[in-house]
Amino acid sequence: MTTLAVVGAGPGLGRAVARRFGREGFSVALIARDPEKLESLTAELDGDGVTAAGFVADARDRAALTGALDAAAAALGPTEVLQYSPVPAREFMKPVLDTTADDLVGPLEMSVLGPAAAVQDVLPGMRALGRGTVLFPNGASAVRPRGGVTGTSVAFAGESAYAQLLHDALAPENIHVAQLIIPLGIGGGEPDHEPDAIAERLWSLHRERGGFRTFVRPLP
Repeated sequence: MTTLAVVGAGPGLGRAVARRFGREGFSVALIARDPEKLESLTAELDGDGVTAAGFVADARDRAALTGALDAAAAALGPTEVLQYSPVPAREFMKPVLDTTADDLVGPLEMSVLGPAAAVQDVLPGMRALGRGTVLFPNGASAVRPRGGVTGTSVAFAGESAYAQLLHDALAPENIHVAQLIIPLGIGGGEPDHEPDAIAERLWSLHRERGGFRTFVRPLP
């Protein structure tokens, strides 16, 4: 049995993706900061018949993150699919002229250093399996920077560049790296932006193994 690891798991997209992959026989490792929320989410998924376990780590703490991924693989099986999708903090979203160098440290820790640490941790297991998928769901600022959310715009641009380089380097090894751009955010009443619909898109990206970047819908 192999594992889907969701970094930044929560009751929205994380739960929907866990259910979708769980229906296909994946075990699910849920990685997030809040142990109580993880316990609740794990219990809910267990009630749905999904094998899941929670592992506490902050995506900005690289040692804790890789420790959680190692513990997940030991408990549930090797990570075949990694989804990296922690929610950015509000303080990352300042106007560009109000954003100092120090203000960029947190976003870069979360969206550049965190993914690099996570991918390097799971990559040996994927290579041993002979297959793997790394999924990066992102908002529109990953491809169209916005001055009002400078931290995430800068950090997501770095994440996008890193992910595309991974896509190109790992494709010959049957390890697929894909980015899904979600222009309107998750939820809010748009059917194609609801968690279950996005989870279905992410499952398709894992199965179809096409190009690097896909849009839920074209940017306006």
